[in-house]
Order: sequence, then C-alpha cells, then structure tokens
Amino acid sequence: MKSIIFFNNKGGVGKTTTVYHVAWMLSELGIKTIAIDLDPQSNLTSMFLTPERLEEVYERDLSLTILDSINPVVSGEPYKPVHIENISDNLGLILGNLSLSVFEDKLSDAWLKSLGGDAYAFKLTSIFNTIINDAVSRFGAEIVLIDVGPNLGAINRAVTISSDFIIMPVASDLFSLQGIKNLGQTLQKWKIDWQDRVQRKPKDVAFEIPSKNSTPIGYIVMQYSAKESSPVKSYLKWANRIPAIFSEYVLGNKLDVKSVDNDNNCIALLKHYRSLAPMSMESNKPIFLLKPADGAIGAHLYAVQKSYEEFKSLTINILNKCK
Repeated sequence: MKSIIFFNNKGGVGKTTTVYHVAWMLSELGIKTIAIDLDPQSNLTSMFLTPERLEEVYERDLSLTILDSINPVVSGEPYKPVHIENISDNLGLILGNLSLSVFEDKLSDAWLKSLGGDAYAFKLTSIFNTIINDAVSRFGAEIVLIDVGPNLGAINRAVTISSDFIIMPVASDLFSLQGIKNLGQTLQKWKIDWQDRVQRKPKDVAFEIPSKNSTPIGYIVMQYSAKESSPVKSYLKWANRIPAIFSEYVLGNKLDVKSVDNDNNCIALLKHYRSLAPMSMESNKPIFLLKPADGAIGAHLYAVQKSYEEFKSLTINILNKCK
C-alpha cells in the first residue's frame, strides 16, 4: 500500500480537483483506491457525493465521517472503524467533516505532550495512521490519496508523518513559489521533530505509531492557460522558477534547471478545463468520463478524450514515482 498526500499551503490551485480526478483514474486502471478528505472544508466529499447523499449523511447526522472515528479516541474510548463510502468497485471515500478543525487544538496539545512520553498523546498523534491502516485493510486498497487544507497546522502535520509520499500541486505565480519554500522548510522540521518524539515513545503501547518516510516526489503545475499547446508567457515566467525553488527548499539540492519542461520533479502540467468543469460538477463525474448525454458534444467531446489521456499520463507518472 502507498499513501500519498496532496499538499500546498497556498489555496486555490486546484488541489482537490486533482485528487478527485487521480482517484477516479486509478480506479479506471483497476487499482483499488481510497480517497480521504482531511480538508475541513470537505470539498472533496462534495465532489464525490450526489446532493441527495450529502443531505442524507449530514442533515440526518448519520455519523459516517472521519470525525466519527476520531472523537471516540479523543474521549479515551476504543477506536471506531472508519466508514468507507463505496463510490465504485475500485474506489472508496472517507468523508470529511466541517468540524474537523476543532480537532486542531487537541492535536497541537498532543504534539507537545508526546515530548514527555505521554502514551495518550502518541495515540492522538497517530490517529490518521490508525485510520489509514484500518481502511486499507478492510477495503483492500493499493493506493490512498489524501486531500488536506492549505495550511501548516497540526492536522496536516499528523497526516504528513502518516503518509509515504507528498505531491505539491502549484500554480504559476509568486505566492505559489513562496508556498513551496514555506512547505519545504516546514516538512523538514516536522520530520526532525517527529523522530525526536519517536525516541520518547513508551515501550508498552499497543498501537502502531507512524513510521512513514513522507518523501516529496514532485509537483504538478496546475491550471495553466494554453495557446498552441504551450503555456503562455505569463505562466512560463513563474513556472520556470519552480524547479530551482522546489529542488532547493524541498529536496535540499541546488540544481540549475532553467525550464519546468526539463525538470524530472515536474510530474505534469495540467490544463485548466474551463468549459468542462461545470459539466463535471453537474453530472457528478470526472471530466474524462463525461458523455454526450452530459453535454460533452463537438469540441467538448474532443476535450474530454484529450483529458482522459492527460490524466492517465499524470496518474501513471505518479505510480512510477511511488515505486
């Protein structure tokens, strides 16, 4: 099993949309996949579920979200197996919860107390590791994709140390470059701090604490505008600065890469499928599975076919980097 977190502390770059489409493409390729919504905004959940199912789950308070597995542990009770929503035979979803942000303070407190070897603090810090292992075991998943909010808070820290790989979706702008720097430096600190805490773990605990490598495997340049199959100059101005920034601040290497096209750390350049996005939301399916009945006719149908190949290429690149 491989767990991959999609993470950038700059919002609005299309991170959730990418997780949604990669999850669907993995299932198309026959790979059993679980998507986990750990962004308190719960946008990934709303993309996967129909309006009717959303209303059923949240209006009736069916206790099917990830928070319903976290709360018992917070209260000192036994862990409750997380609900896995069946999207398809190969695709499961762990539902988000708008109240997840309330858990942030408790995780911050647990992070501090784990320095003193407090067993309960380690159990709380390990909760996402517990949830991932539980879901993978019951669903038989080969890949877990994790969507998180655009921040450097305690939830994202606990999720990151519980993940095998990290992918950074970025936009071609000044603030995305700053986001790469911030995240790269923070990831290194989290790793060092967690290793320090691992040495202080009580020997008699019965639960498994995170022991992942949390390895950054690259970035995806999101939503560039296309003209004659190439990004326009305004995007290239910033995109071509990404390789050096990512290499230095995330990987700790200073490399002289002049173009994003020649950077091995660039997993993909994803277009902005403007006209297809509303159809995708309306039909409750990824853009590459849209049909004429969904409104994808003429030029739109051609764009759907192109998007399938692009997301397939992106997904295969991700799989190759996770070996």
